[in-house]
Amino acid sequence: MSNIRLIYLIEPISHLIPYVQKPKRNIKTNEKLVWTGIVLFIYLTYSQIPLYGIYKTQDADPLHYMRVILASSRGTLAELGITPIITSSFLLGIMRAVGIISVDSNLKEDRILFDQATKFVAIVITFGQAMSYVIGEMYGPVHLIGTFNSFLLIAQLVIGGIIIIVLDELLSNNYGLISGISLFVATNISENIMWKCFSPFTVASERGIEYEGAVIALFHFLIIKNRKMEAFRLAFFRRSAPNLLQVSSTLFIILLIMYLWRFKVDIKLTSKRVPGATYLQPIKLFYSSTTPIIMMNTFISNLYLISQVLYRRYSQSLIIRLLGTWAEVNGEQVATSGIAYFVTPPRNFFEFITHPLKSIVYVVVILYFSGWFTQTMVDLTGKGAIDMAKNLKNEGFFLEGIRENEESIVKQLQKLIPTVSFLSGMLIAMLQILADLIGAIGSGTGILLLVSTILQVQENNEGKSNKQMVNVLLEE
Repeated sequence: MSNIRLIYLIEPISHLIPYVQKPKRNIKTNEKLVWTGIVLFIYLTYSQIPLYGIYKTQDADPLHYMRVILASSRGTLAELGITPIITSSFLLGIMRAVGIISVDSNLKEDRILFDQATKFVAIVITFGQAMSYVIGEMYGPVHLIGTFNSFLLIAQLVIGGIIIIVLDELLSNNYGLISGISLFVATNISENIMWKCFSPFTVASERGIEYEGAVIALFHFLIIKNRKMEAFRLAFFRRSAPNLLQVSSTLFIILLIMYLWRFKVDIKLTSKRVPGATYLQPIKLFYSSTTPIIMMNTFISNLYLISQVLYRRYSQSLIIRLLGTWAEVNGEQVATSGIAYFVTPPRNFFEFITHPLKSIVYVVVILYFSGWFTQTMVDLTGKGAIDMAKNLKNEGFFLEGIRENEESIVKQLQKLIPTVSFLSGMLIAMLQILADLIGAIGSGTGILLLVSTILQVQENNEGKSNKQMVNVLLEE
């Protein structure tokens, strides 16, 4: 009983939490496209609005590895990105899984209160991160920023975070084609890849002025170089800016993900209402899609932030140094030892082989925890064996050749889903490591998020058509 009361603690303040009501009718695809476009325009606009009151931002960025994945833009209203949403969802999901919070999914009131509690925790995390950014002097020393500007910066970060929370809920409540999280991340990654391929800006190198975009640089080299083979060599292997080898690696990873995405195990279902008819329930190799990637990167980014803030103030503490020590290298803030160092991905194959201990620890940690995150999130998001068996039974479906009861279905699914989900997480981690080693643009994590988001939209549209066909058969 005490567990049930815990979720109701949010009820007295639920009316103060921003809430987007779910549509009372089916939203047409054209309308969803419009809503998705509006949300994207709002996000792109305010992610370009700089924060007022910043004293300086020229310091090295400790989160430069993660910003594309977390839909974050430094020094803008989108500074915090999707980190509060992901962190809140994971924390409350864990609390629900271990029984600290009890939620009856069949009760509409419980579902609404749980959603409100998730948003409330996200807002609290947003406020905490905003405080950490300012106190941690990411925008300059507090005494130079001033008390008023410090509070103003916190207010801007909190407002920016709440806007992202509301926009994500709007699209997730069936107003959009995809969730806000997927849209923001996919947009950031697409922008990053396109910019590094076609940027018209110039950069200085030992050879003079070159175009930043790898594709534009190729044509520029072909025009100014008499020796065309030299032009191709520079375009493919230059180090001063993105090159065509990185573009080729990116295309290779995209094609590899599209190929592996098709792998699945089909479970044959039968229904008493349609004797002799069968329906295939696919269990994909990428069973949990992008969830473990976002979770892992959110966890690591929080680790980076906490470690960085504490190291700036207590750099001599042994415990803080075990968490991570930091230094500026080539204009970037990087971890040089501690836990933060070992969970930082190698930038290329040369760094991978020249730091064997770090590489081995990184690979083992990422593989294991990606599998664990995937397995955990499968259960938390209702994709586990028990939830799937319950949904199949409610819809009148049973596994072919299995007794027509929920216990038998659960027992059979338990042999498949936990193994597939763990292997799915490990495969995603291996793709991430491979892409980082061969220098793909946007990182392996970013590419997988982008491709999987596009493929999920396609599959969702196909799935709706298939479901409508099945419903027609059942009604007949």
